[in-house]
Amino acid sequence: QVQLVESGGGLVQAGGSLRLSCAASGGISWINVMGWYRQAPGKQRELVAGITSGGSTNYADSVKGRFTISKDNAKNTVYLQMNSLKPEDTAVYYCNVNGQKTVFTNFDSWGQGTQVTVSS
Repeated sequence: QVQLVESGGGLVQAGGSLRLSCAASGGISWINVMGWYRQAPGKQRELVAGITSGGSTNYADSVKGRFTISKDNAKNTVYLQMNSLKPEDTAVYYCNVNGQKTVFTNFDSWGQGTQVTVSS
């Protein structure tokens, strides 16, 4: 079973920065896409940013220019650098990773979630 361990959430004032990390482990042979999602109270979970195996990235319009997604292939870890945080960025942030364990076994795993709270 592929496990994801997230870290880096917390409380920050508007305009501040946080860096989230998500480390994947558990017999992974190939990672296809790593991404960050978030869910605010009363809202649906939404994609924040994603990065492919080749390094291509995509971002939600609301975070473009403020957030940066990156990865360390050797560590199977994905990061989300969040700058110029706004109160509307407050949410639980979830890491998602999909790929292969073997030629015949795919996986799509979620992290436990980490709370990000931005005060005004």
